[in-house]
Amino acid sequence: MTSSSIRPTGQQSLSAGRSALSQHVGSGQKVGSTKTLQTVKDADGQVTSRVRRTVLPGGLRVVTEQMTGARSASIGVWVNVGSRDETPALHGCSHFLEHLLFKGTKERTALDISVALDAVGGEFNAFTAKEYTCFHARVLDDDLPLAVDVIGDMITSSTIAAADVEAERDVILDEIAMHDDDPDDVVHNLFASQAFGDTPLGRPIAGTHDSITAMSRDQIARFYRRHYRAENMVVAVAGSLDHTAVVRDVRRAFGRQGFLDRAVTPVQTRNTTKARSVSTGESRTSRPFEQVNLVLGMKGLTRTDERRYALGVLNTALGGGTSSRLFQEVREHRGLAYSVYSFASHHADAGLVGVSVGCLPGKLDDVLTTVRAELAKVAAEGITLDELERGKGQLKGGLVLGLEDSGSRMSRLGKVELVHDELLTIDEVISRIDGVTLEEVRDVAAALFAQPEILAIVGPA
Repeated sequence: MTSSSIRPTGQQSLSAGRSALSQHVGSGQKVGSTKTLQTVKDADGQVTSRVRRTVLPGGLRVVTEQMTGARSASIGVWVNVGSRDETPALHGCSHFLEHLLFKGTKERTALDISVALDAVGGEFNAFTAKEYTCFHARVLDDDLPLAVDVIGDMITSSTIAAADVEAERDVILDEIAMHDDDPDDVVHNLFASQAFGDTPLGRPIAGTHDSITAMSRDQIARFYRRHYRAENMVVAVAGSLDHTAVVRDVRRAFGRQGFLDRAVTPVQTRNTTKARSVSTGESRTSRPFEQVNLVLGMKGLTRTDERRYALGVLNTALGGGTSSRLFQEVREHRGLAYSVYSFASHHADAGLVGVSVGCLPGKLDDVLTTVRAELAKVAAEGITLDELERGKGQLKGGLVLGLEDSGSRMSRLGKVELVHDELLTIDEVISRIDGVTLEEVRDVAAALFAQPEILAIVGPA
């Protein structure tokens, strides 16, 4: 079990979304009905991919993508709850619960759960993010019914035994200590805290030593009952599969404990088109690390902002690879740091952009001067035509290569259905990237990088 990456990725996700021809999440598709959301054909007219959605009793959504030629299948259960849904007293509860669902059900012990998928060579894990939790497995196509049954059992019938809570509490405290020993994790947590303050978005996903120590078994169990409901979940499956068979298996696996028969309660949505404010300024903390790690950033875009494609190209050109402007200037030309990259992170109502650097303490001032100069330059002038084309090429290549396995396709489906508003084909996403202009990149650079900065620094005193 792993918590969602504390640090942002260097490239924002552009692939998630639902086609304008298909309906918005929660648009009223009837229970028991199935819709084809997307069909992709090759040049000869042969279907290479088909996406379908069925709504089961209780509001559980099953979304599949049938991939021609695949021999594996991946399943993910995406739960619409994450660390931003926690009160201060429940800080870290989503991640704690993620761990506990692997500890046993009425039908399976923790060992039974592990053995079931290990015995067929399956990959099995989970992660917690700010806005969702995901339990996922990748198996041979013949073993997909087994994976569906095991995950369905875990999700619907976890015992959350008191002894397991105490055992896993120590495991999570060890995990928190591990993150505290990673300077990149520490500086990104500090950056989020400076930006969002003492709010759920500003707190670390895994919780703190104090919050995990104080959390009771009853609190976790209530959180489980409140959020792990059929209407709050999406079952996403991609690979070699038959949609009807998957729906049948999901209905059977999630029918335990009357899970699909519980009354539907309207789920609060966090979606908004208005970006929340951030707190600018500087935070520093001393740690006995050999390096100084810093994150310098600004307020970014929400995940539905139409400028995200232009930002994706800008982010890639600025600090997304070895040919990027920041890598060349900071590392290659000046030798100021080994690691330097830019990032763009997005939430329903918030976003951040920034640059992350690790350097020797004596080079901190030069690094800050150089990074600030490059951000000011891109805010004033944008990027060059060559950088635009390289940024587009890198984004498109990363998109296509990243979606060639069933796990990536499953992840895309789950995020689309749970938190995004449109499902685009890969060709449609590529078309949007190709359509980004120098002027659009210049406008988004001016809008973001000319803002007051947020700075987090972690290193030796």
